[in-house]
Amino acid sequence: MNVHGINYVRQTEIPIAEPQMPEPGAFEVEMAIEKLKRLKSLGNYQIPAEFIKAGDRTIRSEIHKLINSVLKEDELTK
Repeated sequence: MNVHGINYVRQTEIPIAEPQMPEPGAFEVEMAIEKLKRLKSLGNYQIPAEFIKAGDRTIRSEIHKLINSVLKEDELTK
């Protein structure tokens, strides 16, 4: 395709950034825990929703930290 005497067309890669999801706040995690349905089938880790819902503030805080840690790790591996 040398229509106009051009022998070389430079191609550049344009990085496409995925929109970053903000880390969920403690309140959002709290609301998600409250929305867990009791007596549903267990997930991959076999932790009943009742155990999570019965957890105190410390347990919920640790779940919040864990979720944010997983999200950060996922961003680093992309």
